[in-house]
Amino acid sequence: MCILFSQTACKPNRLRERIIVASAGKITSLDPAQANTFHALQLISALGDTLYKVDINGNLIPSLASRMPEISEEGLTISIHLRKDVLFHDGTQFNSEAMAFSIKRFMRIGTLSYVMGGRISSIETPDPYLIRLRLTRPSSSLRGLLSSINLTPLSPKAYANHKDKFLNDNFVGTGPYQLKSFRQQQQRLEPFEGYWNKLPENSGIDFISLKSSTSLYGALRSGEIDVLLSNSIDEDQRISLNKMSEEGYLNKGEGAPIEIGFVTFKSNASPLNSQNLRKALLHSLDREAISERVSYGLREPLRGLVPPNLKPKKNSPWPSYNPKFAKDLFKKEGYCGKKKLELPLTFRSNVPADKLMALTWQAQVNQDLSDCLKIHLNSVESTTIYRQLGEGAFQAVILDWRGTYPDPEAYLSPLLSCNKSKGTICEEGEAVMSGSFWTTPSLENALKRSDVLTGANRVQKLTEIEEIAANGAAYLPFWIVKPRAWTQVHLAKPEFDGNGQVLIERLRSIKQ
Repeated sequence: MCILFSQTACKPNRLRERIIVASAGKITSLDPAQANTFHALQLISALGDTLYKVDINGNLIPSLASRMPEISEEGLTISIHLRKDVLFHDGTQFNSEAMAFSIKRFMRIGTLSYVMGGRISSIETPDPYLIRLRLTRPSSSLRGLLSSINLTPLSPKAYANHKDKFLNDNFVGTGPYQLKSFRQQQQRLEPFEGYWNKLPENSGIDFISLKSSTSLYGALRSGEIDVLLSNSIDEDQRISLNKMSEEGYLNKGEGAPIEIGFVTFKSNASPLNSQNLRKALLHSLDREAISERVSYGLREPLRGLVPPNLKPKKNSPWPSYNPKFAKDLFKKEGYCGKKKLELPLTFRSNVPADKLMALTWQAQVNQDLSDCLKIHLNSVESTTIYRQLGEGAFQAVILDWRGTYPDPEAYLSPLLSCNKSKGTICEEGEAVMSGSFWTTPSLENALKRSDVLTGANRVQKLTEIEEIAANGAAYLPFWIVKPRAWTQVHLAKPEFDGNGQVLIERLRSIKQ
């Protein structure tokens, strides 16, 4: 650990000029066209800006844009006026050509293809500080998309040789910090003196990655790190840190609940190609018990794919716990008694809550449905799971998702959209990449229709989509998670934006 803290003394409770932010999991890419992990996006959000930001209340606020977007009457043209006082970290000027370069680059090589969804037909730069997006169809979610970290502008000069390939170990953007060094387990950030907005309230940040929850927990308690991001630690330790914050030994901040936990069922092969079996599994899980036993209630039960705070209509279309009805469905498919459904449930070995959730569900099934269902647990490292998910390697797997921008479309499309299908089997699209391989003939049209509609009509269509997905039973959402962070008491309480990222530039020392 002292090696990681090589430029800050390894002594407990020492006030530092630089701030050490710790989490678990190494960062393999800082390219916004490829990055999709919480840690990478957190780092990019400190190094770059977006056209718009979303505050904790869900309001869209101009950032690199100088005003709110102007949308044509037919909804097919979006004009965005840009700030004129912005520099990239390499000293080049930010303008409409640079923004167009970054969006076009993402459209060519971006791994999260759903983010654009074929909505942009062309990009125009009629003025150095005006960019115009021509759309293939009206899009009610595009305003939120303009706050996505994946569309962070990059310096065309610095990325001239990476127009069509990723640049993983460097980053040249416009943000409040610039990258001084990069290793997969440690990144050093310095304030960017040429920043257009308010400068950071600290002298610099060291992002570090530690291998285990125990290491992170111990490092925070001993004062060897200043900030700990909550998705990195075991639930018991999370509870302990919360108690310490209540007693005044730490400061705690939390953001809006935007991360959902769910199980994906592989629907294109036996036995889970049976809709009745999948529905039986939906009724077999007691979310309230899972929430209480795994997280002591910190992870709230969820019966939907969209976080409740992003839904004007607070519907919960997924069925609740009902072991009797589950048993009836199992019997209808020829199970119970002499024949049990043998279900391999895969969880991510490096995500502490996954294992606890899997064990709790397994114990619950053994108690309530042991004559019909037997769950076998498989532990696999997360990067292996993500790599093999679209290959159909897992019958049932525990995952989580947080939208790249706060809009229902950023949750529904990544799980449900399908470009090529045969009946209820998706052969090409995001439903394949999610590992479910499930669709239904009306679903893709409903997704596209929802992005055209606005107001109450859009709310109704989004509700319909969730009801279709719940009936398909290819996903089992079980909890919603608030992002949390803890700081030492000599630092201010951590603050979050509406995308669930800690506002790193606001971390500062306070008087004791």
